[in-house]
Amino acid sequence: MHNFTMPDWAIDRVVARQGRASAHGEVPASATALVVVDMQNYFMAPGSRAEVPKARAIVANVNRLAGSLRDAGGLVVWIRTLFTQDALDTIPHFHHELMTREGFEARCAALAEDAPGSALWPELDVRGGDLVVGKTRYSAFIQGASDLDATLRGKGVEAVLVAGTMTNACCESTARDAMMLNYRTTMVHDANATLRDDEHEAALVNFHLFFGDVAGTDEVIARYS
Repeated sequence: MHNFTMPDWAIDRVVARQGRASAHGEVPASATALVVVDMQNYFMAPGSRAEVPKARAIVANVNRLAGSLRDAGGLVVWIRTLFTQDALDTIPHFHHELMTREGFEARCAALAEDAPGSALWPELDVRGGDLVVGKTRYSAFIQGASDLDATLRGKGVEAVLVAGTMTNACCESTARDAMMLNYRTTMVHDANATLRDDEHEAALVNFHLFFGDVAGTDEVIARYS
């Protein structure tokens, strides 16, 4: 997985802004959801067109987080990116302008609802009481992407932990929008993965500077022990 340490200068700026390095550690598990983003075969299988190799290395931490929060009374949500006709109709520039024709066709086929590529990675510890939510945009919270916001509010969720792949795309987009919707949001740095260490670091540092907490798996688990 990525080797990450929040730089001191970033911590100093956060403390100067909010008076403490971490703002969300006291939210009880019963009001917290772990949102695991895009841990699907298309993004994780060796040789897949969209493979993120380091995503396989975070599976153990994701499962540990899920088990800890679940046991403490929290909610675990597994997010799947899906291709739908509605997504094509409403954001056609993403599909036609921001990827090649070959890439578009491969992605659409792989992320169809029942396609093997859209299935959750089999090593994830998905339990019966967990939620599985499909999304059609990078952020699971943006309007038109999914019903995640309404679902979490209906269950009294106030805080969100974000894990999954990729750190600097769907995970960061989901985490930023969660904060802007008034969820107290933490990105778990060693339960997120992307293609390069510098991309991972840049996303996490920027998120901490402006949007919410960044913490490690052990630190988060300790909150619910």
